[in-house]
Amino acid sequence: MRTLFTHIKQLVQTRHKLNQAQAVRGKEMAILPQLENAWLLIENNIILDYGTMEQLPENIHADKTENLSNRIVLPMWCDSHTHLVFSHSRELEFIDRIHGLSYEEIAKRGGGILNSARRMQEISEAELYDISLPKLEEVKQLGTGAIEIKSGYGLSVAGELKMLRVIRKLMENSNLDIKASFLGAHAFPVEYKENHEAYIQLIIEKMLPQIADEGLADYIDVFCERGFFNVDETDRILTAGAKYGLKPKIHANQLYNSGGVQIGVKHNAISVDHLETMDDEEVNCLLQSNTMPTLLPGAAFFLAMHYQPARKLIDAGLPVALATDYNPGSCPSGNMNLILSLACTQMKMTPEEAINACTMNGAIAMELQDTLGSISIGKKAKLIITKPISSLAYLPYSFGSNCIERVVI
Repeated sequence: MRTLFTHIKQLVQTRHKLNQAQAVRGKEMAILPQLENAWLLIENNIILDYGTMEQLPENIHADKTENLSNRIVLPMWCDSHTHLVFSHSRELEFIDRIHGLSYEEIAKRGGGILNSARRMQEISEAELYDISLPKLEEVKQLGTGAIEIKSGYGLSVAGELKMLRVIRKLMENSNLDIKASFLGAHAFPVEYKENHEAYIQLIIEKMLPQIADEGLADYIDVFCERGFFNVDETDRILTAGAKYGLKPKIHANQLYNSGGVQIGVKHNAISVDHLETMDDEEVNCLLQSNTMPTLLPGAAFFLAMHYQPARKLIDAGLPVALATDYNPGSCPSGNMNLILSLACTQMKMTPEEAINACTMNGAIAMELQDTLGSISIGKKAKLIITKPISSLAYLPYSFGSNCIERVVI
C-alpha cells in the first residue's frame, strides 16, 4: 500500500544516500536538513520518495493521501540507552535523596541497583513481560521508534537470562526496532561483595555461554565506575564478551573519571554512555575513535547532578547522541521529548543539534543507521507527525506539552 503525505509544513532530517548513514559531528550537528511545504511517499513501510510540493509529480500514484498542513514530520526518536525491563519502581529512594542521601550512599545501604536485583528474583518471566510491554507502548506513543534495552537487574545466571528472554519476547511482539545489551556487570551482588573475582568468573564462565547459546544479546555492557567495576575488570569482561560476538558498550564517567572512556575506545565500543565527568584526555581519546559519546541528561536531572559537557564535546568536533537512561532509580522516564528539552536548556545544545543527537546519531549508537534515523529513500518509514505547531524549536521549547499528534510505523 502506498501512502502520500502532502503539504507537510517541514519535512525534517532529509538526507540523501551519500550521507544518510554517517555520524553527524562537530559543527555539522547544527545543520538539520529539511524541506518546507513538502510531500512524502511511503510504500510497504519504506520511504519511497519525497520532495517539495512544487516538485510533486502530477502522475504520482497513492492508495491513500493525507494533507498534513501545519504539521512537522521527522524520523522517530532512537533511544540507545535504557533499562526499560525492571520489576518495581524505587520512589522510596527518591524520598531518601530529597532528605540528603547521595546516589552512592543509597547504594551502600543496599539500595539502587541491588534493590532492583532483589525484586527481580521475586517476579516470574511472564509477569516481567506483562509489565514491560506497556512501558514499551508508552515510549512508542512518545515518539520512540528504536530502543536499546539492557539487562543488569538480575545479577545471577537465572535473573540475567530472565531479563534477556523478556527483551527477546518484546522484540518478537513489538513493531519497534529493539537491541539487547547484556549488563551482568552492573553491580556486585551482596553475596559477592567481598569476592569480586568469583562474580566475574560467574559472568564469564556461566552467563556468557548461555546467553550466546540462546542468542539473547547484541551487546555487552559494563558499569565502569569507582565502587563498581574497575578498568581491569571491565577489560576482562569485554574481552570475554568479544569471544561470543558481543560488541561493547560502556557506562563511563558518570561519577568520576573512571577510565571507562579509554577502555571503551580500546575495545572499539559502539558507544560510551553518561560522561558527566570529562577532561581533555577523554575528549582526545574519543577523537581518535569511531565510538559514539552518548549523553543521558535525564539521569543528571533526576539525581540533581551536573550535566554532561555537550558543548565541550561538540565544539571539539565530536558527534553526540542523546538517550533517556530509562530506569527505576536514576531516570524513571522514557520520554525522549523531555531529553530533547533538557539538552537545549541545560546543556546548551541547539534544537538542531539535539534532534540530530536523538535521531541520526542515536541510530548509529545502535548500528541502525542504514534503516533508521533520517528521512532517506529506502529507510523504514517510522515517523513522528506533530500537532500543528509554529516551528521546529517549539518541540524542545514546550517541555510540558505533548506535541506529537501520532506516530507512523
